Amino acid sequence: MNIDPTIYYAAVPAVLLVGLTKGGMGEALALMGVPILAMAVSPVQAAAILLPILIVSDVVSLWIWRRHHDRRTFLMMLPGGLAGVAIGWATAAYVPRDALRLIIGLIAILFAARYFYNQWRTRRGIVIPAKPHRLVPAAFFGTLAGYGSFVAHAGGAPFQVYALPLKLDPRNYTGTAVRYFATLNAVKLVPYFALGQLDTTNLSISATLVPLAILATAVGGYLIKRMRPEVFYPFMYAMALLAGLKLAYDGLSALA
Repeated sequence: MNIDPTIYYAAVPAVLLVGLTKGGMGEALALMGVPILAMAVSPVQAAAILLPILIVSDVVSLWIWRRHHDRRTFLMMLPGGLAGVAIGWATAAYVPRDALRLIIGLIAILFAARYFYNQWRTRRGIVIPAKPHRLVPAAFFGTLAGYGSFVAHAGGAPFQVYALPLKLDPRNYTGTAVRYFATLNAVKLVPYFALGQLDTTNLSISATLVPLAILATAVGGYLIKRMRPEVFYPFMYAMALLAGLKLAYDGLSALA
């Protein structure tokens, strides 16, 4: 087993971004992880290397956010998320991932644009109430999040589309997101093994990067826990916008 040491020039910044995301700093940072690592290896291998790192980071995040979550949001979105992973596994060889990136990206862009428009309306004295829980949107965006997470590690934007308008306490929102994606990532291990993406070489590379992932996750959690709601929500919507732009750009470039 020979590992090219130059892989780490791309792997180290990729893992730092993923770790900060797992600490709670927004999906946009994690979306850069696979493209950066893909400069040194194939996109499929990059996703396979990052999955065990995501699992370890999830364990750290679950500990950091162990006292914070919204049980109802988690339970309403989880069935759709599990269904999305199953659909992704069943259709992995048939559905173009680039088209999915484009669709998810456009949804996230429109979603973030709507938020900033509503912020402008709020400054003009129009009150925008929190959205109530709704079963159909929770199932739809939960499924999209599970599917996007399986095929492209890109499930954060659909999750945000449903969960952010609920206007949860920032800590409870982050704890819910951590639990949701930790569950999906654990479930994804089975199909990733079945598809042959977790071989000895990839797991060896992942293992050497784990300490860095743990450190970055802890830093991300430290920073997010100290954000006030009036800072947290604009930050998270900005991350959703960046994630959407990145996904749409990648999808459109590949399709073109």
